[in-house]
Amino acid sequence: MILATDLDGTFLAGDAAARHRLYRLVDQHPGIRLIFITGRGLEAVMPLLSDPAIPRPDYVVCDVGATVVDGHTLQPLQPLQSMIDAHWPGEQVVAAAMRPFTALQRQDVPQERRCSYFCDPDTLAPLRAQIQAAAQALGCDVLYSADRYLDILPPDTDKGRTLAALARLLDLPRDRILVAGDTLNDLSMYTAGFRGVCVGDSEPALTAATTGLAHTYHAQAPGCGGILEAIEHFALLPADDAWLKPPAAKRAEGADLVMLYHRMPFDEVMEEGVLVQRPPRSPNGIIPSLLSFFQGGQTGSWVAWGIDDPKRGPFQTHMAVDAERYPTLTAARVPLTRQEVDIFYKRFSKEAFWPMLHVFWERARFREDDWQVFLKVNRRFAEATAAEAAHGATVWIHDYNLWMVPATLRELRPDLKIAFFHHTYFPSADVFNVVPWRREIIGSLLCCDYIGFHIPRQVENFVDVVRGAMPAERLSWESCAPRFLTYGCAVGLDTMTTRIRVGDREVALGAHPVGTDLRRIHDVLARPSVRNDIFKLRREIGARKLVLSVERLDYTKGTLAKLEAFERLLEQHPDRQGKVTLLMVCVPAAREMTVYRTLQNQIEQAVGRINGRFSRLDWTPVRFFAQALPFEEVVAHYAAAQVMWITPLRDGLNLVAKEFVATHGIEGSNGVLVLSEFAGAAAELKGAVLTNPHDPADLTAGLLQALSMPEEEAGGRMRQLFGSVEYYDVDRWGREFLGAVKETGTA
Repeated sequence: MILATDLDGTFLAGDAAARHRLYRLVDQHPGIRLIFITGRGLEAVMPLLSDPAIPRPDYVVCDVGATVVDGHTLQPLQPLQSMIDAHWPGEQVVAAAMRPFTALQRQDVPQERRCSYFCDPDTLAPLRAQIQAAAQALGCDVLYSADRYLDILPPDTDKGRTLAALARLLDLPRDRILVAGDTLNDLSMYTAGFRGVCVGDSEPALTAATTGLAHTYHAQAPGCGGILEAIEHFALLPADDAWLKPPAAKRAEGADLVMLYHRMPFDEVMEEGVLVQRPPRSPNGIIPSLLSFFQGGQTGSWVAWGIDDPKRGPFQTHMAVDAERYPTLTAARVPLTRQEVDIFYKRFSKEAFWPMLHVFWERARFREDDWQVFLKVNRRFAEATAAEAAHGATVWIHDYNLWMVPATLRELRPDLKIAFFHHTYFPSADVFNVVPWRREIIGSLLCCDYIGFHIPRQVENFVDVVRGAMPAERLSWESCAPRFLTYGCAVGLDTMTTRIRVGDREVALGAHPVGTDLRRIHDVLARPSVRNDIFKLRREIGARKLVLSVERLDYTKGTLAKLEAFERLLEQHPDRQGKVTLLMVCVPAAREMTVYRTLQNQIEQAVGRINGRFSRLDWTPVRFFAQALPFEEVVAHYAAAQVMWITPLRDGLNLVAKEFVATHGIEGSNGVLVLSEFAGAAAELKGAVLTNPHDPADLTAGLLQALSMPEEEAGGRMRQLFGSVEYYDVDRWGREFLGAVKETGTA
C-alpha cells in the first residue's frame, strides 16, 4: 500500500487518538510506503521531518507538484525533477510578468518553481483571462483554489500529474495507491484516477467535484481518522492484519514517577564474584540531590544503565536502591555492554555534545557510527521506561545523554506526561546548529510536555534553536526579576518564554536552578570527625587565608586560567606572598577519557611553576590534589576556607558554589564566594563576587577583592547568599519542577 497524502487538514489533522494510530501503522508496518504531497514548499516541510512523532515519508512532492525529492536524503528525484525544471522560466521572469496585475499580492511563503498569489474574489474574476494569457505566454499553467488563490506553475504540473509520473518512474502499482486530501487544491489527485479519500470536513467544493468519481470515498472522520476509514473501505490491508489491532489496554500497575538518569544512584562493584552497591564516589553533583527527593516517601523507579557482563552472572533487571533510606524507590537497570557505555557516554557524549554545549564547538567530534549507538541506547532507555510506568505516569528525564528518549517514549506510551530537565548549559542556535543531528534532537525534545533548564538564558537559547529549525509561536512569557539577575551578569536576561507552540503541540518551559541538600550538609557538619577535620585544617593554615577550588578536570572549568590569575596576584601584590594559600581539588576524569590528558599535564606544570617561583620553607602557595575526596572531607574544606573561587568558562549551574554557601550559612561564618559570571548560578546567587574568567585582569581583581573584603561586607553578602540557598533547596526544586509539570495539559 502507498499512502499519498496532503498535509494540512489531512495527515496533520484529526483527533489525537486517530493520528497516533495512523502514524504508528504507517511507521511500523513493513508493507506501507508514504508520500507527502503538498502545496507547501520543501523548506516548510522540513520541520515535519524533524518531528519524531510523524512518520518519515519515502518521497515528498512539494509546491503543488513542482518539487519532488527523496524523503530521506531530500535530494531531487531524477529525471522527474529535471523534466519539471526544464519548463520553468524562473521565479523572476514569472514575477515580472505578473507585476502589471497590481491587485495580486505575492504570498510570502517558501516555494520553488512556483509563484503564489492571492486576491479578493470580486477583483480576481475579471482578471482571470488576462492572467491566463500572461502565464501561457511563458509556457506556464495557472491553478486556482478557493476563488482567491492562484499558483503559476510549470506546464502540466499539479499534484495528480506529478504523482502519476512518480508512480511510473518507481513502477508503483496504481491500484495500491491511496490519495488523501481535503481542499480543491487536491482535486487533480482524484481526477488522475487513483483511489482516494476526501476526509471529513473537506471543502464543500472538493466534495462536490468528486461526488461522481469512481474509487473516491467520502469519509466521516476528519484528518487521520478519515484515512483509516478509507483503508478499511478499500480493503487495502487484510482485516486480520496484526498492525491494525488497537493499542493495548491501559495499564494500572507500575510507577507513578519514573526518574531517568544515565547512571545508577550508586556505584556497582564486584567483590568476590558478587555484585554489590557502594555510595557514589563523586563528592558532589546531581545524584545525591535526586536521591534526597525520594526521602520524602515519593514512590517510583530510577531507570539507569547497568553493565551487562557474562562474567558478572545473569543480568539483574531490578534492584533496591537503598531499602532503609529509600524504601519506595526501585532501580530498573538498562543492560549495556562496556563498549556501549564507552561509546555512548565516555566517548560520544563527552567528545561530541559536551564541548558543543559549553560553546567549545571547535573541539566537538561528530561520528555517525557513534550517533547510531547513541540512538540505540536511548531507545533501550525509552523501552525500559515504557515498561516501568503506570498509565498516565510522570516521567522525569535528566540531561543531554538522553535527548532522544522523549521521541521513542511518546511513540510507545502516548499516555505519559514527559518532563525533561537539562542540567548542562544549553547554547544559542549559532553554536547548537553545528550538530549534524540538531533537527532530530530538537524534534525529540519537543515531544515533551515540559522542559526545564537552570536559568532563563538557557530557556531562551533553546527557543532560539527551535525557531531556527521550525515555525514556533511564543505563547507566554514572564519577567525574570526579581528571582534572577537581568543585566547584572553575562547570563542574565529580562524576560523568559514559558510556553511555545510548534505544530499542534504546546510545550511548557521553565527555569529551575537545582537546589542544595541542606539536610545532608547539616548532618555532615555535626559529625565529630568532620569537626576535627575542620579544626586541623584551620590550625594548619593558621593566619593565612585559604582560597578553595573544587572542580572536575575539564577544559570548561577554567582551571588553567585560574592558576595563571593566582600567579599574577602573587607577582603584582608581593605583600600577599606567604599570606594566602590556594588549595585545588581537581577530580580527574576516567582513564578512558584521553581528551583530558593534555589539560592535566598543563595544570600540573602550572602548579609546579608557581610553587617553584614563590614557595618558602614554611609556605607552599598552591596545594593541588588530583583526586576525588569523600563528601565529608569536601565539606570540611568548605568550612575551613575563607574564599571559594569558582571560575568556569561556561557552566549550566555549579552546585559546588551552593554547597559552599550552605556550609558557611549553617556555620554562621563569613566565607566569600567568587563566581564566574558565565556559571548559571551567577544569575541566581546575588551576593557573590562575579568575575569574568575570559578576562585575565578581572580574574585576578575578583580574587583580590575577596581577599581584601571587610568582615561586615562579607557577612552581609553571605547572609544574602544563604537566604537564597536555604529557601530554594533541593526539596523546593523538586516540588516546584514537578508542580510545573503537573500544571501542563494532559499528555
